Amino acid sequence: METPKILLAEDDENLGQILSEYLNLKGFKTTLCRDGEEGAAIFRPGSFDLCILDLMMPKKDGFQLAGEIKEIDPEIPIIFLTAKSMKEDILEGFKIGADDYITKPFSMEVLLMRIKAVLHRTLKSNADRELPEEVTVGALRYQYASNMLHLPSGPVKLTTKENELMKLFLENLNQTVTRTVALKRIWKDDSYFNARSMDVYITKLRKYLKEEDSLKLLTVHGEGFKMVHLN
Repeated sequence: METPKILLAEDDENLGQILSEYLNLKGFKTTLCRDGEEGAAIFRPGSFDLCILDLMMPKKDGFQLAGEIKEIDPEIPIIFLTAKSMKEDILEGFKIGADDYITKPFSMEVLLMRIKAVLHRTLKSNADRELPEEVTVGALRYQYASNMLHLPSGPVKLTTKENELMKLFLENLNQTVTRTVALKRIWKDDSYFNARSMDVYITKLRKYLKEEDSLKLLTVHGEGFKMVHLN
């Protein structure tokens, strides 16, 4: 198993350094940020397995940072560290999608156990969603590693963008993938021009999928797309 990667955003210089060193000693690869803007600049899809965010940070607080991170990667687990213990703050954290909420002061051992519990749950879930080397749906065969989609009419070599979209939709089969998530994961930016570019690739994928009636790529109005398998 690869070393779990943690994004730690903590503006308290001493606490941040102590936490970072402690987590590294415990077998994690920790990247320390001193404020929310730095955390937002560093975060990339797939670059971290867990985010630990302080709430009270300058420039951009933990709630704002968590919201931006969740737009890019809705599945990334987040633990909030905070001195705020008001019920409203805790509820706000969970509404954003936090997996845990730890109030200061806290025990390092307790934090470690919480981290391990969250990672055990989320990494297992992600592993369950990983595509096998070859996916077969009806008359279609898809191989991500080689960019190949085998159709009844013959094999097609997918472009990089087509291949990444196909993988994303199959990993989330029968679930909606928002336009923002698709754009930020594959194009790294959700600008208007990238959105128009994605629409072109979506059209091409739909053309390929016409050869298998049980697999449809649907538009979810106002949200994004959903690849469905009609059993």
